Order: sequence, then structure tokens, then C-alpha cells
Amino acid sequence: MNDTAHVTTAHATPVPAWVLKFMDAIDTLEFDEGFAPLTEDTDMFFGTAHVHGVEAIKAFFVKIDEPLIIAHEVLEFWTAGDGVRLLRGEATMARKTDPDHVVRAPFMHIFYLADEEPVRIRELRITAGPLQTDAVM
Repeated sequence: MNDTAHVTTAHATPVPAWVLKFMDAIDTLEFDEGFAPLTEDTDMFFGTAHVHGVEAIKAFFVKIDEPLIIAHEVLEFWTAGDGVRLLRGEATMARKTDPDHVVRAPFMHIFYLADEEPVRIRELRITAGPLQTDAVM
């Protein structure tokens, strides 16, 4: 084994309130309390999109979620040390114009925290899918 290798172990932990508020803010597009951990310095990577700053991140979610009825469910949450938090979940969504055509998509969020009290998110990486995007977009 390489002497410079660093192994981090993730531990399953209860989902913190700030994460549930963040997910609810994405679903409702009411950002106040749920987006409090984001700052003007937060970087979000959603697939290939790179979005910088809380206001741009809000605008991004409005653009992709406003046409949808969407609910994010957190299935697992882990603490990985050094301010890294991992979240696995599933989103249930349908176009508002076709609410009976429901699609489910797995997603993963990696939160890199700048501070833990209060929580401040330095970077957020999101992957979603596989998803038949033409079903909801």
C-alpha cells in the first residue's frame, strides 16, 4: 500500500435537520431557511453544470424544478469526516402538465462543508439518474 494513501471511512448517521430543510426547499422552491447553509462562495456541480453562489443556485433549481411536481426522499446519510457528508436519495417527479406520469430518479449529493456550526456548504456535488429526461423535461 502506498504510504501517502489516505483512507476515509463513512459512518451512517441520522439525517440532520439542515439536510431535510434543504431538500424541502428544493421541492417547494421556498429557499429561506433551507438554503441558509449556502453562501455567495458556494459552488454547486449538478452533472456537468457548475453554478456559483447562492442566488445562482436558487435560479438553477427554479429553472429545472418549477415545471415539476417533485419530492426528494433521503434514503441514507453518511458522515465521512473532514466536513464531507454523503446523501443518497430518490426523487419522485411529474410535469405539472402531466401529473399522472410519475418518474422516479435516484440521486446522490456530496456536501463539502466550510463550517459545521452553523453549517456552511463550501461545495455541493449532485448526480441524478439514470432518468428518462424526456419523460419530465
